[in-house]
Amino acid sequence: MKSRTLLTAVLLSSAVLCGLTALLAAPPNAGAPEPNLPSWNEGASKQAIMEFVGKVTRQEGPDYVPPAKRIAAFDNDGTLWAEQPLSAHLVFALDRVKALSPQHPEWTTTEPFASVLKGDIEGALAGGEPAISQIVTATRAETTTGEFEHAVRDWMATAKHPKTGRLYSEMVYQPMLELLAYLRANEFKTFIVSGGGIDFMRVFSERVYGIPSEQVIGSRGKLKFELKDGKPALVKLADLNFIDDKNGKPVGIQTHIECRPIAAFGNSDDDIQMLQRATTGSGARLGVIVRHTDAEREWAYDVTSSIGKLDAGLDHAQMSGWTVVDMEKDWKVIFLFEKR
Repeated sequence: MKSRTLLTAVLLSSAVLCGLTALLAAPPNAGAPEPNLPSWNEGASKQAIMEFVGKVTRQEGPDYVPPAKRIAAFDNDGTLWAEQPLSAHLVFALDRVKALSPQHPEWTTTEPFASVLKGDIEGALAGGEPAISQIVTATRAETTTGEFEHAVRDWMATAKHPKTGRLYSEMVYQPMLELLAYLRANEFKTFIVSGGGIDFMRVFSERVYGIPSEQVIGSRGKLKFELKDGKPALVKLADLNFIDDKNGKPVGIQTHIECRPIAAFGNSDDDIQMLQRATTGSGARLGVIVRHTDAEREWAYDVTSSIGKLDAGLDHAQMSGWTVVDMEKDWKVIFLFEKR
């Protein structure tokens, strides 16, 4: 999980790349953007976001930022959609173990796969990150990029969340969809920056979030080129190439776009470094932590959670002046399917 790769030398300067990002039109999200973020309650969180956008878009103001440098970075799991009781990518990988098990009879007696096949998910994940890594890497190894994309697309069309019975694409936070659209309406370019697999998220990012695949930054595995049945293909390998989490998030952003965001949004301690990088530059900056406080409509968790743990992030938010969004108090609606 800790392997790193030497990054390819960048041929274009930072200024040129930042300028190019403004020329790539981000697709609109479903529905016209609402200027007043209708699913957000009036309060300090909504006010901080709208004041920040007002500052950086007011051309005659001292904090004006040209559109080419209006970059906003968003964590995915727990920030844009639900991550409890397990992240969608991990659930996909667990389902893939079952689907691929006929090709791997050895899995019936090898952990953590044996526990997955028995339905003992708690036992399978008892090994922590190494076990999760085994599951994720084994279920993509020797798969072409096209085959993997097809598998993700089929899974997203049918897999349902265990608590709500809704498709995972419906477990998206409506206030965050509105925020993405609001930022794009104000000439921001929005990026996903997640510890999740980049190839997994790229399949649905445009349809679900209005974020095109080239604006997704995530963890990635190694690839190899080969001819399969006489046709050129990229084949996924078991080895990881880059982990886009914690310290890796600023590195991933720099490598991918070479533009420092002026706004960053996360929900856990894994996002601290990304928010630090985004909010310590010159000029107007915005850091936002989404705090899960609504046990009735979603989940209430932070310090004690094994998924999306938020502990040090709250201290950093207080010290650095980041905005903490209280889901229970700040959001009128969490999911679009809620009864209003």
